[in-house]
Amino acid sequence: MEIKRKLEILADAAKYDASCASSGAAKRNSINGKGMGSTEGMGICHSYAPDGRCVSLLKILLTNFCIYDCLYCVNRVSSNIARARFTIDEVVQLTLDFYSRNYIEGLFLSSGIIRDADYTMEQLVGVAKKLREDHDFRGYIHLKTIPDADADLLAQAGRYADRVSVNVELPMEESLERLAPEKSALTIRQSMANLRSHIDESKQDKKAPKFAPGGQSTQVIVGADDSTDRSIIEKSATLYSSYRLRRVYYSAFSPIPDSSKKLPVKAAPLMREHRLYQADWLLRFYGFDSREIFAQSDGMLDLDIDPKLAWALKHREQFPVDVNTCARELLLRVPGLGTKAVARIVEARSIQKVRLEDLQRLHVPIKRVLPFIKLPGHRNSKALDSAKLNQMLRPEPAQMSLLPQ
Repeated sequence: MEIKRKLEILADAAKYDASCASSGAAKRNSINGKGMGSTEGMGICHSYAPDGRCVSLLKILLTNFCIYDCLYCVNRVSSNIARARFTIDEVVQLTLDFYSRNYIEGLFLSSGIIRDADYTMEQLVGVAKKLREDHDFRGYIHLKTIPDADADLLAQAGRYADRVSVNVELPMEESLERLAPEKSALTIRQSMANLRSHIDESKQDKKAPKFAPGGQSTQVIVGADDSTDRSIIEKSATLYSSYRLRRVYYSAFSPIPDSSKKLPVKAAPLMREHRLYQADWLLRFYGFDSREIFAQSDGMLDLDIDPKLAWALKHREQFPVDVNTCARELLLRVPGLGTKAVARIVEARSIQKVRLEDLQRLHVPIKRVLPFIKLPGHRNSKALDSAKLNQMLRPEPAQMSLLPQ
Protein backbone atom coordinates (compact mmCIF):
# COMPACT_ATOMS: atom_id res chain seq x y z
CA MET A 1 0.00 0.00 0.00
CA GLU A 2 1.27 3.49 -0.87
CA ILE A 3 2.32 5.77 1.99
CA LYS A 4 -0.28 8.36 0.98
CA ARG A 5 -3.10 5.83 1.30
CA LYS A 6 -1.76 4.61 4.66
CA LEU A 7 -1.68 8.20 5.86
CA GLU A 8 -5.28 8.77 4.79
CA ILE A 9 -6.47 5.71 6.71
CA LEU A 10 -4.37 6.08 9.85
CA ALA A 11 -4.75 9.85 10.23
CA ASP A 12 -8.51 9.45 9.93
CA ALA A 13 -8.46 6.60 12.46
CA ALA A 14 -6.64 8.85 14.96
CA LYS A 15 -9.24 11.65 14.89
CA TYR A 16 -11.19 10.11 17.77
CA ASP A 17 -8.30 10.71 20.16
CA ALA A 18 -8.74 14.17 21.64
CA SER A 19 -5.60 14.35 23.80
CA CYS A 20 -3.21 16.09 21.41
CA ALA A 21 -2.15 19.24 23.28
CA SER A 22 1.57 19.94 23.51
CA SER A 23 1.68 21.91 26.76
CA GLY A 24 4.26 21.03 29.38
CA ALA A 25 7.08 20.01 27.05
CA ALA A 26 10.59 21.16 27.91
CA LYS A 27 11.94 24.02 25.78
CA ARG A 28 14.18 22.62 23.04
CA ASN A 29 15.12 23.94 19.62
CA SER A 30 17.59 23.48 16.79
CA ILE A 31 18.48 27.16 16.27
CA ASN A 32 22.18 26.49 16.83
CA GLY A 33 22.21 24.01 13.98
CA LYS A 34 22.15 20.92 16.15
CA GLY A 35 19.36 18.41 15.71
CA MET A 36 15.96 18.96 14.15
CA GLY A 37 12.65 20.27 15.49
CA SER A 38 11.46 22.50 18.30
CA THR A 39 8.93 22.51 21.13
CA GLU A 40 8.83 26.31 21.24
CA GLY A 41 6.70 28.81 19.37
CA MET A 42 3.22 27.60 18.51
CA GLY A 43 3.92 23.93 19.31
CA ILE A 44 2.00 21.43 17.25
CA CYS A 45 0.19 22.89 14.28
CA HIS A 46 -3.51 22.06 14.18
CA SER A 47 -6.26 21.45 11.70
CA TYR A 48 -10.01 21.29 12.25
CA ALA A 49 -12.04 18.21 11.47
CA PRO A 50 -15.53 18.55 9.91
CA ASP A 51 -17.18 18.00 13.30
CA GLY A 52 -15.24 20.91 14.82
CA ARG A 53 -12.55 18.94 16.66
CA CYS A 54 -9.06 20.40 16.76
CA VAL A 55 -6.63 17.78 15.49
CA SER A 56 -2.90 17.70 14.89
CA LEU A 57 -1.67 17.63 11.32
CA LEU A 58 0.44 14.62 12.21
CA LYS A 59 -1.70 12.72 14.67
CA ILE A 60 -1.66 9.14 13.47
CA LEU A 61 -1.99 5.53 14.47
CA LEU A 62 0.89 3.17 13.91
CA THR A 63 -1.83 0.76 12.77
CA ASN A 64 -5.59 0.40 13.02
CA PHE A 65 -5.35 -3.39 13.09
CA CYS A 66 -6.39 -4.47 16.57
CA ILE A 67 -6.88 -7.81 18.33
CA TYR A 68 -9.31 -6.26 20.84
CA ASP A 69 -13.04 -5.99 20.29
CA CYS A 70 -13.98 -2.84 22.24
CA LEU A 71 -17.56 -2.24 21.14
CA TYR A 72 -17.27 1.57 21.06
CA CYS A 73 -14.12 1.58 18.90
CA VAL A 74 -14.27 1.82 15.11
CA ASN A 75 -10.94 -0.05 14.92
CA ARG A 76 -12.16 -3.11 16.86
CA VAL A 77 -11.25 -6.50 15.42
CA SER A 78 -14.84 -7.17 14.26
CA SER A 79 -15.13 -3.81 12.44
CA ASN A 80 -15.37 -3.91 8.65
CA ILE A 81 -13.06 -1.02 7.78
CA ALA A 82 -10.00 -0.42 5.62
CA ARG A 83 -6.84 -1.39 7.50
CA ALA A 84 -3.26 -0.17 7.24
CA ARG A 85 -0.01 -0.33 9.12
CA PHE A 86 3.09 1.85 9.16
CA THR A 87 6.59 0.56 9.75
CA ILE A 88 8.79 2.33 12.28
CA ASP A 89 10.90 3.83 9.49
CA GLU A 90 7.82 5.14 7.66
CA VAL A 91 6.55 7.03 10.72
CA VAL A 92 10.02 8.45 11.38
CA GLN A 93 10.41 9.63 7.78
CA LEU A 94 6.90 11.10 7.69
CA THR A 95 7.62 13.07 10.87
CA LEU A 96 10.89 14.44 9.50
CA ASP A 97 9.35 15.25 6.10
CA PHE A 98 6.36 17.04 7.63
CA TYR A 99 8.63 18.99 9.94
CA SER A 100 11.06 20.02 7.20
CA ARG A 101 8.07 21.44 5.27
CA ASN A 102 7.01 23.39 8.37
CA TYR A 103 3.71 21.51 8.64
CA ILE A 104 4.26 20.22 12.18
CA GLU A 105 6.32 20.67 15.29
CA GLY A 106 5.83 17.20 16.72
CA LEU A 107 4.21 13.79 16.67
CA PHE A 108 1.22 12.26 18.40
CA LEU A 109 1.36 8.48 18.01
CA SER A 110 -1.10 5.84 19.11
CA SER A 111 -1.91 2.36 17.83
CA GLY A 112 -4.27 -0.54 17.74
CA ILE A 113 -3.00 -3.67 19.50
CA ILE A 114 -1.15 -6.02 17.14
CA ARG A 115 0.13 -9.46 18.25
CA ASP A 116 0.14 -8.40 21.91
CA ALA A 117 0.59 -5.36 24.12
CA ASP A 118 4.37 -5.72 24.49
CA TYR A 119 5.01 -6.01 20.75
CA THR A 120 2.86 -2.95 20.04
CA MET A 121 4.47 -0.88 22.77
CA GLU A 122 7.91 -1.88 21.53
CA GLN A 123 7.00 -0.55 18.07
CA LEU A 124 5.75 2.78 19.49
CA VAL A 125 8.89 3.20 21.58
CA GLY A 126 10.97 2.30 18.53
CA VAL A 127 9.61 5.29 16.62
CA ALA A 128 10.39 7.75 19.44
CA LYS A 129 13.82 6.24 20.07
CA LYS A 130 14.83 6.45 16.43
CA LEU A 131 13.68 10.05 16.14
CA ARG A 132 15.57 11.09 19.27
CA GLU A 133 18.77 9.07 18.95
CA ASP A 134 19.28 8.67 15.19
CA HIS A 135 17.93 12.05 14.04
CA ASP A 136 18.33 14.20 17.17
CA PHE A 137 14.68 15.22 16.80
CA ARG A 138 13.88 17.89 19.40
CA GLY A 139 10.22 18.40 18.62
CA TYR A 140 7.30 17.34 20.77
CA ILE A 141 6.43 13.63 21.03
CA HIS A 142 3.32 12.26 22.70
CA LEU A 143 3.03 8.49 22.97
CA LYS A 144 -0.23 6.77 23.81
CA THR A 145 0.91 3.83 25.93
CA ILE A 146 -0.54 0.34 26.20
CA PRO A 147 -1.47 -0.36 29.86
CA ASP A 148 -0.93 -4.13 29.51
CA ALA A 149 2.63 -3.65 28.27
CA ASP A 150 5.70 -4.50 30.33
CA ALA A 151 6.68 -1.86 32.89
CA ASP A 152 10.14 -1.49 31.32
CA LEU A 153 8.59 -0.58 27.96
CA LEU A 154 6.41 2.05 29.63
CA ALA A 155 9.55 3.42 31.31
CA GLN A 156 11.29 3.65 27.93
CA ALA A 157 8.30 5.52 26.49
CA GLY A 158 8.66 8.18 29.19
CA ARG A 159 12.35 8.62 28.50
CA TYR A 160 11.78 9.48 24.84
CA ALA A 161 8.37 11.19 24.91
CA ASP A 162 7.40 14.63 26.22
CA ARG A 163 4.04 13.31 27.33
CA VAL A 164 2.60 9.84 27.82
CA SER A 165 -0.99 8.82 28.32
CA VAL A 166 -3.14 5.85 29.24
CA ASN A 167 -6.82 6.04 28.35
CA VAL A 168 -9.30 5.08 31.06
CA GLU A 169 -11.84 4.86 28.22
CA LEU A 170 -15.07 4.83 30.26
CA PRO A 171 -16.02 6.48 33.58
CA MET A 172 -17.43 3.36 35.25
CA GLU A 173 -15.54 0.10 35.64
CA GLU A 174 -18.67 -1.96 35.01
CA SER A 175 -19.05 -0.20 31.65
CA LEU A 176 -15.49 -1.07 30.73
CA GLU A 177 -16.11 -4.73 31.60
CA ARG A 178 -19.27 -4.75 29.49
CA LEU A 179 -18.04 -2.85 26.44
CA ALA A 180 -14.30 -3.63 26.45
CA PRO A 181 -13.90 -7.05 28.10
CA GLU A 182 -10.21 -7.42 27.11
CA LYS A 183 -9.30 -4.29 29.08
CA SER A 184 -8.84 -4.08 32.83
CA ALA A 185 -9.51 -1.01 34.96
CA LEU A 186 -7.02 -2.35 37.52
CA THR A 187 -4.26 -2.64 34.90
CA ILE A 188 -4.98 0.90 33.69
CA ARG A 189 -4.67 2.26 37.24
CA GLN A 190 -1.46 0.32 37.83
CA SER A 191 0.09 1.72 34.65
CA MET A 192 -0.90 5.26 35.64
CA ALA A 193 0.63 4.76 39.07
CA ASN A 194 3.81 3.39 37.50
CA LEU A 195 4.12 6.40 35.19
CA ARG A 196 3.45 8.81 38.04
CA SER A 197 6.20 7.15 40.09
CA HIS A 198 8.73 7.64 37.27
CA ILE A 199 7.66 11.27 36.74
CA ASP A 200 7.98 12.03 40.47
CA GLU A 201 11.42 10.41 40.67
CA SER A 202 12.62 12.41 37.67
CA LYS A 203 11.49 15.68 39.28
CA GLN A 204 13.02 14.88 42.66
CA ASP A 205 16.41 13.78 41.31
CA LYS A 206 17.81 16.61 39.18
CA LYS A 207 20.54 14.32 37.86
CA ALA A 208 18.08 11.69 36.67
CA PRO A 209 17.13 11.62 32.96
CA LYS A 210 13.99 13.56 32.12
CA PHE A 211 10.88 11.43 32.17
CA ALA A 212 7.76 12.66 30.33
CA PRO A 213 8.29 16.33 31.34
CA GLY A 214 4.82 17.13 29.98
CA GLY A 215 3.30 14.65 32.44
CA GLN A 216 0.60 12.12 31.65
CA SER A 217 -2.98 12.51 30.48
CA THR A 218 -6.00 10.35 29.79
CA GLN A 219 -9.24 10.35 27.84
CA VAL A 220 -12.83 9.53 28.81
CA ILE A 221 -15.54 8.67 26.29
CA VAL A 222 -18.73 10.58 27.08
CA GLY A 223 -22.13 9.15 26.22
CA ALA A 224 -21.22 5.56 25.37
CA ASP A 225 -22.80 4.41 28.65
CA ASP A 226 -25.27 5.90 31.12
CA SER A 227 -22.67 7.67 33.29
CA THR A 228 -23.84 11.03 34.61
CA ASP A 229 -21.74 14.18 34.34
CA ARG A 230 -21.34 14.02 38.11
CA SER A 231 -19.78 10.55 37.95
CA ILE A 232 -17.47 11.66 35.13
CA ILE A 233 -16.21 14.76 36.96
CA GLU A 234 -15.83 12.81 40.21
CA LYS A 235 -13.77 10.25 38.29
CA SER A 236 -11.60 13.05 36.91
CA ALA A 237 -11.11 14.55 40.37
CA THR A 238 -9.92 11.15 41.61
CA LEU A 239 -7.53 10.78 38.66
CA TYR A 240 -6.05 14.25 39.21
CA SER A 241 -5.45 13.65 42.91
CA SER A 242 -4.25 10.05 42.62
CA TYR A 243 -1.98 10.27 39.58
CA ARG A 244 -1.36 14.03 39.17
CA LEU A 245 -2.58 13.92 35.60
CA ARG A 246 -1.83 16.93 33.45
CA ARG A 247 -5.18 16.72 31.69
CA VAL A 248 -8.31 14.62 31.41
CA TYR A 249 -9.77 14.84 27.91
CA TYR A 250 -13.43 14.26 27.15
CA SER A 251 -14.58 12.80 23.87
CA ALA A 252 -18.27 12.77 22.92
CA PHE A 253 -19.31 9.33 21.73
CA SER A 254 -20.18 9.12 18.06
CA PRO A 255 -22.05 6.10 16.58
CA ILE A 256 -19.83 3.84 14.50
CA PRO A 257 -20.65 1.52 11.56
CA ASP A 258 -22.18 -1.87 12.46
CA SER A 259 -22.32 -0.88 16.10
CA SER A 260 -23.44 -3.13 18.93
CA LYS A 261 -26.97 -2.92 20.34
CA LYS A 262 -25.30 -2.23 23.70
CA LEU A 263 -24.35 1.24 22.44
CA PRO A 264 -26.56 4.34 22.07
CA VAL A 265 -27.94 4.98 18.59
CA LYS A 266 -27.41 8.75 18.88
CA ALA A 267 -24.21 10.73 19.30
CA ALA A 268 -23.60 12.49 22.60
CA PRO A 269 -24.11 16.27 22.27
CA LEU A 270 -20.85 18.10 21.65
CA MET A 271 -22.14 20.75 24.05
CA ARG A 272 -22.09 18.13 26.80
CA GLU A 273 -18.42 17.53 26.06
CA HIS A 274 -17.84 21.30 26.18
CA ARG A 275 -19.60 21.68 29.55
CA LEU A 276 -17.50 18.87 31.00
CA TYR A 277 -14.35 20.71 29.96
CA GLN A 278 -15.68 23.84 31.68
CA ALA A 279 -16.45 21.89 34.86
CA ASP A 280 -12.97 20.34 34.66
CA TRP A 281 -11.44 23.84 34.60
CA LEU A 282 -13.47 24.79 37.66
CA LEU A 283 -11.83 21.87 39.47
CA ARG A 284 -8.29 22.66 38.36
CA PHE A 285 -8.12 26.46 38.29
CA TYR A 286 -11.07 27.97 40.15
CA GLY A 287 -11.04 26.18 43.49
CA PHE A 288 -14.32 24.30 43.04
CA ASP A 289 -15.08 20.90 44.49
CA SER A 290 -16.99 18.37 42.39
CA ARG A 291 -19.74 18.29 45.03
CA GLU A 292 -20.26 22.05 44.67
CA ILE A 293 -20.62 21.87 40.91
CA PHE A 294 -23.41 19.32 41.10
CA ALA A 295 -25.18 20.37 44.30
CA GLN A 296 -28.97 20.59 43.88
CA SER A 297 -28.83 18.95 40.44
CA ASP A 298 -29.72 15.61 38.87
CA GLY A 299 -26.07 14.90 38.17
CA MET A 300 -26.11 16.45 34.69
CA LEU A 301 -24.68 19.81 33.67
CA ASP A 302 -26.99 22.42 32.18
CA LEU A 303 -26.37 22.50 28.42
CA ASP A 304 -27.74 26.07 28.14
CA ILE A 305 -25.39 27.83 30.55
CA ASP A 306 -21.87 27.15 31.75
CA PRO A 307 -21.41 25.43 35.15
CA LYS A 308 -19.81 28.46 36.81
CA LEU A 309 -22.81 30.66 36.02
CA ALA A 310 -25.18 27.87 37.04
CA TRP A 311 -23.44 27.67 40.44
CA ALA A 312 -23.56 31.45 40.92
CA LEU A 313 -27.28 31.60 40.14
CA LYS A 314 -27.93 28.92 42.77
CA HIS A 315 -25.80 30.77 45.35
CA ARG A 316 -26.91 34.38 44.91
CA GLU A 317 -26.54 34.94 48.65
CA GLN A 318 -22.75 35.00 48.19
CA PHE A 319 -22.95 37.96 45.80
CA PRO A 320 -22.33 40.75 45.02
CA VAL A 321 -18.65 40.75 45.99
CA ASP A 322 -16.55 43.90 46.31
CA VAL A 323 -13.95 43.77 43.56
CA ASN A 324 -11.54 45.92 45.57
CA THR A 325 -11.64 44.05 48.87
CA CYS A 326 -12.83 40.45 48.45
CA ALA A 327 -10.46 37.51 48.47
CA ARG A 328 -9.04 36.24 45.20
CA GLU A 329 -10.90 32.95 45.76
CA LEU A 330 -14.22 34.79 45.67
CA LEU A 331 -13.31 36.79 42.58
CA LEU A 332 -12.60 33.52 40.78
CA ARG A 333 -16.22 32.53 41.38
CA VAL A 334 -17.66 35.58 39.63
CA PRO A 335 -19.18 34.55 36.27
CA GLY A 336 -17.25 36.12 33.43
CA LEU A 337 -13.97 36.59 35.31
CA GLY A 338 -11.20 34.27 34.19
CA THR A 339 -7.95 33.52 35.97
CA LYS A 340 -5.95 36.11 33.98
CA ALA A 341 -8.52 38.86 34.58
CA VAL A 342 -8.59 38.09 38.30
CA ALA A 343 -4.79 38.21 38.48
CA ARG A 344 -4.78 41.63 36.81
CA ILE A 345 -7.55 42.93 39.07
CA VAL A 346 -5.67 41.81 42.20
CA GLU A 347 -2.51 43.47 40.92
CA ALA A 348 -4.30 46.71 39.93
CA ARG A 349 -6.24 47.12 43.18
CA SER A 350 -3.00 47.05 45.18
CA ILE A 351 -2.17 50.39 43.52
CA GLN A 352 -5.58 52.06 43.19
CA LYS A 353 -9.28 51.27 43.30
CA VAL A 354 -10.58 49.31 40.34
CA ARG A 355 -13.47 51.00 38.54
CA LEU A 356 -15.86 50.01 35.78
CA GLU A 357 -13.68 51.50 33.06
CA ASP A 358 -10.77 49.38 34.31
CA LEU A 359 -12.82 46.22 33.79
CA GLN A 360 -13.72 47.42 30.32
CA ARG A 361 -10.03 47.79 29.51
CA LEU A 362 -9.54 44.18 30.63
CA HIS A 363 -12.19 43.15 28.07
CA VAL A 364 -14.26 41.26 30.64
CA PRO A 365 -17.92 40.64 29.63
CA ILE A 366 -19.45 43.57 31.55
CA LYS A 367 -23.10 42.54 31.18
CA ARG A 368 -22.29 39.12 32.61
CA VAL A 369 -20.11 40.36 35.46
CA LEU A 370 -21.97 43.41 36.79
CA PRO A 371 -24.84 41.64 38.61
CA PHE A 372 -22.30 39.79 40.77
CA ILE A 373 -19.91 42.60 41.82
CA LYS A 374 -19.64 45.94 43.64
CA LEU A 375 -17.62 48.78 42.14
CA PRO A 376 -17.10 52.48 42.97
CA GLY A 377 -19.79 54.38 41.11
CA HIS A 378 -21.73 51.25 40.20
CA ARG A 379 -24.97 50.34 41.94
CA ASN A 380 -26.08 46.73 41.70
CA SER A 381 -29.73 47.77 41.23
CA LYS A 382 -30.92 44.53 42.81
CA ALA A 383 -30.13 42.60 39.63
CA LEU A 384 -29.40 39.49 41.69
CA ASP A 385 -32.96 39.49 43.00
CA SER A 386 -34.46 39.49 39.53
CA ALA A 387 -36.32 36.34 38.61
CA LYS A 388 -35.33 37.04 35.01
CA LEU A 389 -31.57 37.11 35.70
CA ASN A 390 -31.18 33.49 34.61
CA GLN A 391 -32.82 34.22 31.27
CA MET A 392 -30.96 37.52 30.84
CA LEU A 393 -27.55 35.85 31.14
CA ARG A 394 -28.26 32.89 28.90
CA PRO A 395 -26.64 33.25 25.48
CA GLU A 396 -29.06 34.22 22.76
CA PRO A 397 -29.89 31.38 20.34
CA ALA A 398 -28.10 31.73 17.04
CA GLN A 399 -29.17 30.44 13.66
CA MET A 400 -26.59 28.00 12.32
CA SER A 401 -25.50 28.73 8.78
CA LEU A 402 -26.30 26.14 6.13
CA LEU A 403 -23.46 27.40 3.98
CA PRO A 404 -19.74 26.67 4.50
CA GLN A 405 -17.87 29.51 6.18
